[in-house]
Amino acid sequence: MKKKRILIAPLDWGLGHATRCIPIIHELIAKNTEVIIAADNRPAELLKKEFPDLQHIRFPGYTLNYPVNGNMAWAMFRQLHTLFLGISAEHKYLKKIIKEHSIDAVISDNRWGVYSKTIPSIYIVHQLRILLSHSIQWGQRIVDFENRQLIKNFSEIWIPDFDNDQNLSGELSHSSRMPKNSFFIGPVSRLVKLDGIRKEIDVLVILSGPEPQRTIFEEMITYQLKETQLRSLIVKGTPEKNFKLKLTDTITIVSSLTSSELSQAISSTQIVISRPGYSTVMDLSFLGANAIFIPTPQQTEQEYLSKRLKEQRICYSETQSGFSLSRALEQSNSYSGFSQLQNDYSILQQRIDHLLKSIP
Repeated sequence: MKKKRILIAPLDWGLGHATRCIPIIHELIAKNTEVIIAADNRPAELLKKEFPDLQHIRFPGYTLNYPVNGNMAWAMFRQLHTLFLGISAEHKYLKKIIKEHSIDAVISDNRWGVYSKTIPSIYIVHQLRILLSHSIQWGQRIVDFENRQLIKNFSEIWIPDFDNDQNLSGELSHSSRMPKNSFFIGPVSRLVKLDGIRKEIDVLVILSGPEPQRTIFEEMITYQLKETQLRSLIVKGTPEKNFKLKLTDTITIVSSLTSSELSQAISSTQIVISRPGYSTVMDLSFLGANAIFIPTPQQTEQEYLSKRLKEQRICYSETQSGFSLSRALEQSNSYSGFSQLQNDYSILQQRIDHLLKSIP
């Protein structure tokens, strides 16, 4: 019997959308499907390293400019025209891919234009509600409406979270107005649990997110780590490169880590410092790690998640402006860290089974 061909296409704004596709790709392969990966830029490089034997297609993304300073929400509003042009372009390009590669179904991670009316189309999202900053709260209903209109194009919405009080995403994905075609599939993580690992790293820094803020974050944390004797590992989040170097006697920098290498690093560290991107939150929850979060300035989703976890006394967080490593490390001692999640993928497997049965 011919294998069903599933295209999976993550958004290329940071690495999180690609990393959370990894466990889904593994599940699809286990179901004897032929997975084709369509990505661009750093997500494409990361997925090529994770799945070198799969077919990879370059699927051009579209880039919005993130401000160094100023209001990010306003910056996004000014680029709405670019956003909708990008959605239209990726929808047209998908039609070409479906025809040339005989695709049976498509799974989009946060790419609004990657859907088809002729084959089953899945949309993975943890942010059904795109929060706006206080200065433009008047536009929240408009954004909510437009987002719901865009996701109506998909056969199903998969939300990587729990549908209970133990959920990770809070009001981002839980409301009384859930789309009828939405399904919680439980948190997913590309990492593996390791037992009996010695804590040989004091601080693990995981860099991610869009430029220029990723580099600003890197320079800030590297400078402060140099003032300490903490055994530190900095993961730059640049999978297109391949290097490992000793910056000082106590600081090592690597371009990127595979899933197994990152699992080892997190299990070996006392505390992780990173952005509170949702995929990172799922990964750290999965391993029961301790963390300090520094949200990307003006990125409301990360600001919300870091504030929520801080109020729950799980993870300490500070803003990037005025961040103090010594203060953050001291304060983090009074936070519990994540409780280790159980990796029950049975709900995800059910949705994949349903998807495959819907293919003629």
